[in-house]
Amino acid sequence: MLMNIVVLLVIALVGLALYANSRPDTFRVQRATTIQASPEKVFGFVNDFHRWSSWSPWEKLDPTMQKTHSGASVGKGAVYEWAGNGKVGQGRMEITEAMAPNRIAIKLDFLKPMEAHNVAEFSLAARGGATEVVWAMHGPAPFVSKLMGVFISMDRLIGKDFETGLANLKAAAEA
Repeated sequence: MLMNIVVLLVIALVGLALYANSRPDTFRVQRATTIQASPEKVFGFVNDFHRWSSWSPWEKLDPTMQKTHSGASVGKGAVYEWAGNGKVGQGRMEITEAMAPNRIAIKLDFLKPMEAHNVAEFSLAARGGATEVVWAMHGPAPFVSKLMGVFISMDRLIGKDFETGLANLKAAAEA
């Protein structure tokens, strides 16, 4: 009886590993909103890491988080590094592309609690007197991420933070 349970458990674990390994090698999470402000105004909130504290959903998770700004003051070459509690971890962002007022690309390196190297993109498009903002993040999905993805949807997990961030960005830009 015990041997049957062990065999079934091993078969289940192998099946889980094979299923996880068959999942895509990359991921993408994306959310969008419309902000009643010009693309130039919205662009200023995203292109300047110093202004992220007014809208980033992670800034409020650790009020004692250590933040360092270096490189360019805004735009391409601007760097933002952080180290905080378990909710925000540790990492580094660098703006790699800033095409005012339509696009910003950011190299996003998480160091703790789990290392990951991704790209965040903000696309802004004028829609009458408003701006449609699309916030996306994409990157590789190593085996551990694929395995976690069987139980936890990356889209739901990160998507909620993007929705909160976009709502905060909307409030800040429309104020």
